[in-house]
Amino acid sequence: MMVASKIRRVSSIIQVAVVAVLFTATAVLCNDNVQIPSDRGQLNQWFSQNVKTLSVRKKTLDPALLAAEVSPRVITVSKVGKANFRTITDAINSVPLNNKRRVIIKIAGGEYREKVTIERTKDFITLLGDPKNKPKLIYNGTAKQYGTVDSATFITHSNYFVASNIIFSNSAPMPDGQMDGAQAVAVRVSGDKSAFYNCVFLGFQDTLCDDRGNHLFKNCLIQGTVDFIFGSGKSLYLNTKLVVVGKVGGVIVAQAREGNDDTIGYSFVHCDISGTAGGSFLGRAWTSHGRVVYSYTSMNNVINPQGWNINNHPEMSRSVYFGEYQNSGSGANTKGRAPFTKFLATNDAKQFLTLGFIQASKWLLPPPQYA
Repeated sequence: MMVASKIRRVSSIIQVAVVAVLFTATAVLCNDNVQIPSDRGQLNQWFSQNVKTLSVRKKTLDPALLAAEVSPRVITVSKVGKANFRTITDAINSVPLNNKRRVIIKIAGGEYREKVTIERTKDFITLLGDPKNKPKLIYNGTAKQYGTVDSATFITHSNYFVASNIIFSNSAPMPDGQMDGAQAVAVRVSGDKSAFYNCVFLGFQDTLCDDRGNHLFKNCLIQGTVDFIFGSGKSLYLNTKLVVVGKVGGVIVAQAREGNDDTIGYSFVHCDISGTAGGSFLGRAWTSHGRVVYSYTSMNNVINPQGWNINNHPEMSRSVYFGEYQNSGSGANTKGRAPFTKFLATNDAKQFLTLGFIQASKWLLPPPQYA
């Protein structure tokens, strides 16, 4: 009986060890490998299960990020009342160069008329707005004044940047086709490993310059007319509203991938496409190998039946990667789609349906809470 008891104990120990190993493996790998569910109702649960808090991510996060999150510094911005600063610019200026500590800038509601830039060496900055009264950062810069990408109301060159509950707006007028340099960017994201939660991006032509780096946009709204998401980033857009405004057909995306070996691209998952500009395109061939995929996305009749625009470059039809997977709505009807559209099989779609698309296990944390 003693032998049997020992065998049972050894068996139990082995079972516990196996479970521990499996749990550890899941904790390390699940962030990047678990598929986004096809049911949008399960999206938030999936996200919370696969984007764990700092306390259980210490073995997967980048060491620099882990060190930065140990003791965050919190500063406040408000137009009125008690606060550390009256402007967002002054708050960012207070962050030292070569910053290595998370700085959370809590911003009270109100309109902040500023043109803001975060420098390359000011990593680990969070802009945190009040979800019940989102602050609005607004300016009216245009390409004629600054050049296209530098016209942005908000520019971040820093890594590990986070924005939550912020409205970013470029208030320059809608281009009428008569004036040169009318492009007006609301946000330019040029740093790596950056996340936007519950943010709004308002503009017309070139609203969001998703410039370069790995990025997440979750629960956001992006409004524009032509090329209102553009750049060379590698980004995942989750549960985000894409609103095409204006009276004539627009273009949502112009993505700048240059070759087959380049891994950049934009993946839109569980998004909603609507607006007023009928005959709009999901994307256009800006460069020879642009890569854009829409999955599980609702599209209304604002979308042109062709779906995609080759932009008078027929040779690019052989090299662009414009994909669709299990979308819905009248605008998602595959009948009439451009012949170079890729209707993805499940195995082909998988790479665009995980957090691994943006290497999230190394850097992505849940959205900060406004308290």
